[in-house]
Amino acid sequence: MDRDSTPLALALAAAAHGYAVFPLGRTKRPALPSPHRSAVPPITGALPPAPGALSPASGAVPPTPGPLPAPAAPCRGACGLPGHGVYDASTEPAVIRALFARAPRSSGYGIACGLAPYHLIGLDLDTKHGADPLRALALLGARHGFVLPATVRVATPSGGAHLWLSAPAGLTVRNSASRLAPGIDVRGTGGYLVGPGSRTTRGVYRFLPGAPPGPPRPAPAPAALLRLLAPPRRPVPYAVHGHPADPDRTAEALLRFVRASLPGERDSRLYWAACRAGEHGLASGVLAARLVAAAHATGLPPHEAARTVASAFTRTAPRLAPGGTRPPTPERGP
Repeated sequence: MDRDSTPLALALAAAAHGYAVFPLGRTKRPALPSPHRSAVPPITGALPPAPGALSPASGAVPPTPGPLPAPAAPCRGACGLPGHGVYDASTEPAVIRALFARAPRSSGYGIACGLAPYHLIGLDLDTKHGADPLRALALLGARHGFVLPATVRVATPSGGAHLWLSAPAGLTVRNSASRLAPGIDVRGTGGYLVGPGSRTTRGVYRFLPGAPPGPPRPAPAPAALLRLLAPPRRPVPYAVHGHPADPDRTAEALLRFVRASLPGERDSRLYWAACRAGEHGLASGVLAARLVAAAHATGLPPHEAARTVASAFTRTAPRLAPGGTRPPTPERGP
């Protein structure tokens, strides 16, 4: 079959600017299958090892006729084989070419976050669930005293945007979904951004104007924003904090947060509150019903509120609760 050389060319160009990259498919997922989950065709050519990686003296990755046994702990590339997603990312042209040669259906590339030289942080401004991430970001800046600098911005096919920022070396920023504010996901260490020019099932990612002139380099993140991003559970822009010793207080705070919703933010605040409930281990049928009732009191139809809460609980609660049962979700309306 004909191979599209554009994703490889774009990935190599990004690597030339210092970004570690790897191939993505049209669903934005890594294009190479895991060697621990699916059969891996025999390797006919040597895959240059990543700097510092263990490899045979010849520098070639040994052929693998089938899937490897599942490791006791998640493998992040220690086995020496490709197929570990963001942990395959490299700035070495030879490694990148070899990765894309093994992923003929790739239509884009991912950029690993948290790595030198930029220690990239991505702010994913997502408009789904009725969120207004730009307004939320402005409120966050006003509350904590920072203004985002001009930096690299990438338009996403869904109508949102990715903002690129850099962090100091040694600072770990964790991935999160709507924790910073409704509609703002964070991509940090162990996460990745879809590279500009990548084609997905939803459309193409493109650079937006407004970045400083010259090569695409992220601007330093403001110190006040870094203080919110660095710890795994920092205060969020609204006064809703977890009380591990008193789950009832946490639940009441989340319900107050939902009841304070204004038109245009009802669904996004409900989704945010339900996500926090799931993360605190409070996902239950009783709290789901109370959240739906609180949202309904602000004008959100009950069936829409129930769907939003169910979506949030599914995303944040464990897949299987103790005893092999699934976490409870609210009943859906018509």
